[in-house]
Amino acid sequence: MVVPGFILIFIFSYVPMAGLVIAFQQFIPAKGIFGDQKWVGFDNFLFVLSLPGFRRALFNTIIIAALKIITGIAVPLTIAILLNEVASSNLRRIIQTMIYMPYFLSWVILGGVLVDLLSPSTGFVNQILRLLGFDPIFFLGNNHYFRGTLIVTNIWKEFGFGTVVYLAAIMGVDQELYEAAVIDGANRWRQTLNVTLPGMVMIIVLMSVLSLGNVLNAGFDQVFNMYAPAVYETGDIIDTFVYRLGLMDAQFGPATAVGFFKSAVSFIFISVSYLIANKVANYQIF
Repeated sequence: MVVPGFILIFIFSYVPMAGLVIAFQQFIPAKGIFGDQKWVGFDNFLFVLSLPGFRRALFNTIIIAALKIITGIAVPLTIAILLNEVASSNLRRIIQTMIYMPYFLSWVILGGVLVDLLSPSTGFVNQILRLLGFDPIFFLGNNHYFRGTLIVTNIWKEFGFGTVVYLAAIMGVDQELYEAAVIDGANRWRQTLNVTLPGMVMIIVLMSVLSLGNVLNAGFDQVFNMYAPAVYETGDIIDTFVYRLGLMDAQFGPATAVGFFKSAVSFIFISVSYLIANKVANYQIF
């Protein structure tokens, strides 16, 4: 059963790594990757670092990814704890289903929906703001609001999955610990602090480690389907920068160099986060 997974990973994750040589070439597509290409060493890396748009994209990527990592852990964890306190199992299932549904929709679909909902002229959100006496807000065309819009919409789409994971972790906490806490006079808040959260430490550490590996992945699908040149200042990230540099401007060498840099940094982050998790929480993969 594991073999098909290994085959897919090998084909789509390891075989394409041969293309990393493009980062060190003055790449001409007609000659092929292993053709008679001119080797330029680290010139592509130096060229990318000199581009003003790259520094802006790197800063935006770190800020957006960091906010997504923090909210991607805090919001699902909070909602899972609150859902666990709901007495009615039927109501709990209904709420779980409602918050989980957006996770199955692609950003291509949600991007179109959000463009309509957040339109400054006809969008439902701005119509509500007008009724409340506020001026309409151009959420997707104003640098002041765009980054926050990305974070809020990402929470709305993704937190349902995280909630299910944390709820499963809560279900695995030994019920005898709660009984002991009740005997000691602990209320629900103290039970959450002293029983529930300590019992979820391993899954929280696991989700944190996995998230830190994506510190330079700010969400290409989401940003690409929602941004515009007017919000490049706060919304342009490394992936969209590479898309324009490689596919639109046909600068394949510099674009591959950016991807190589991003992968190297992500590898360092996930390695460091694993070491920290091993030291702090005794978390081990093997």
